Amino acid sequence: MTLSKNLEKKIGKKIKRCQLLIEKDAGTQFCDDPTDFIVICNAGLSTGLQQEALLAEALPHGPIQQVRFPPGKSYCFLHCTSKASAHAVYMALNGVCTLGQDGAVLLLAFCNALPPCLDNNGPWCSNNLPSGLILERDFIDEAMEKVLLEAVNCDDSEATDLQFKKTLKHRKVKHFGYEFVYGTNNVDKTKPLERKIPAVCDELWKRLQNLHPELRWHVPDQLTVNHYDPGQGIPPHVDTHSAFDDPILSLSLGSDVVMEFKQPFSGKQVCVDLPARSLLIMGGESRYDWTHGITPRKMDTVPASNGGLTVRKRKLRVSLTFRRLLPGERCGCPFPSLCDTAEKQTILLECHAAQVEAQNVHRVYNEIAKHFSDTRHSPWPRVEAFVRSLPAGAVLLDVGCGNGKYLASSECALMLGCDRSEGLLQVCVDRGFNVLQCDCLAVPFRDESVDACISIAVIHHLATDQRRKQAISEMVRVLRPGGKALIYVWAKNQEANAKKSSYLRQNKHNNKPSTQNDPESAQEGSPMVQTENVIVGATDCTLPVHTNRTQFQHQDLLVPWQLRTSESMEKTTFLRYYHVFEEHELEKLCLDSGDQITLVESYYDQGNWCVVLEKKHHSNPTTVD
Repeated sequence: MTLSKNLEKKIGKKIKRCQLLIEKDAGTQFCDDPTDFIVICNAGLSTGLQQEALLAEALPHGPIQQVRFPPGKSYCFLHCTSKASAHAVYMALNGVCTLGQDGAVLLLAFCNALPPCLDNNGPWCSNNLPSGLILERDFIDEAMEKVLLEAVNCDDSEATDLQFKKTLKHRKVKHFGYEFVYGTNNVDKTKPLERKIPAVCDELWKRLQNLHPELRWHVPDQLTVNHYDPGQGIPPHVDTHSAFDDPILSLSLGSDVVMEFKQPFSGKQVCVDLPARSLLIMGGESRYDWTHGITPRKMDTVPASNGGLTVRKRKLRVSLTFRRLLPGERCGCPFPSLCDTAEKQTILLECHAAQVEAQNVHRVYNEIAKHFSDTRHSPWPRVEAFVRSLPAGAVLLDVGCGNGKYLASSECALMLGCDRSEGLLQVCVDRGFNVLQCDCLAVPFRDESVDACISIAVIHHLATDQRRKQAISEMVRVLRPGGKALIYVWAKNQEANAKKSSYLRQNKHNNKPSTQNDPESAQEGSPMVQTENVIVGATDCTLPVHTNRTQFQHQDLLVPWQLRTSESMEKTTFLRYYHVFEEHELEKLCLDSGDQITLVESYYDQGNWCVVLEKKHHSNPTTVD
């Protein structure tokens, strides 16, 4: 279609206005001459434009290599395979195609390249697949597919079918073993079904064990069969952690489909094309830390054989999802963000934080004070360097000073320490240090009364985010403007930069080189976790007990300390509460604690995340004559 001169001029003006906004928003550099890259200037995710619809209009005019939809934007990008194909698409769609909002025509322009954050293979990048996700293509043949379809055929009564239509938007579903309850993504373990998983499925387990003997295997006892007509899907979800074991299996029958995996806390998204007769194994991180779902649509965008993208029409697909119920009521996975057990534990910790700290921090450190002090005699170099950098006459407060090993690091500054443990404070008094007893949540110092603060291995003993923020706020409160604070907390990752921390290296087993073909090594990422009841007025408040000198699997946990009493040669085990920190978690916690501080430095040291903060100077109030 040829545009009139008047219409072409109007469209040109609109495109220029859009270009200015996109250039400012995304840094896109536009050009008048054809390139491989096209910007759809007025349509994107925020206007409801769908990738499949765009490709259906563009592909007849030239091959497309990539399509990029920036989240929440009213523009998007096409990466064509050549300038010629880009020019053909431009001429066919610009000012003509009515995929814009409310039927508006699309406005197209050429640009030099995709924005840096979009210049990759996007959700189809194989390097981004979630850990633990395995796709076995052609897991079964057509004959087995037919046998399975006959065995699980949904031949339900009319009344049941109407219920399915009401609750699942016309998607037919059938359950075996136990009913999978949509909405909670759980089962009622007290109500097993008479209908068990068909015996023909036993052949599947033999094949899977032969293919993947390294998996922590079990025979499923629950099966959900879904019939997906074209246009049907299922929202992003994670099967309830405390209900089902690892892994979860999905067998695709009848047709191909694209399943989307999303990791909520990172924003990562990965598309996985599931061919008919393939088996998807969702284990480890992919099972616990990513949601999976199928977008309701009649076409899928998939990689083309030539390396670009194409669209494929959906057909009837039948999925068989196999699960194994967990015998207990708790999940022991190391992925808390989507875990119902971890969520309940967080709520319990928030309700009983003070009791947890009293029992598993304060009481324990009083009991082990002397033995603990005997093992804490060497200052960490970077902490000592911070203390020694203070000018003569400066006042330093060590919040949570322990046995006072840093209070002797400077001879020219006034060194003060405070701690909750009477036993550790007595060690400080015996050494002649200036110390007092207090809680780090309420430091008995005046506002802006010290020049520097250090808090080394203290805040990770506080049981909630709010209490950890309060401890940081207290240090900031007592700092003078321009004063600095150094904070160390234990890191969950004890192997930064491919180097094990000293904590791990003290375990001789950790110093052995790992072998990729060692089945035991392959399973170390998902260890069985012991749990210990913490009696804090809530009988179901439990925390995992960490195995010393091993990589952390959880953030909130109990770390054992063994002490041999003088009366007996037997060792007594004390359990200390810790919240070990993810990368950037401490930085965010500090910045959320108030607007009075500047983050000067953040680094990793000796298995700890560390920050240096500086308190801002007061801004001079504006005076009006």
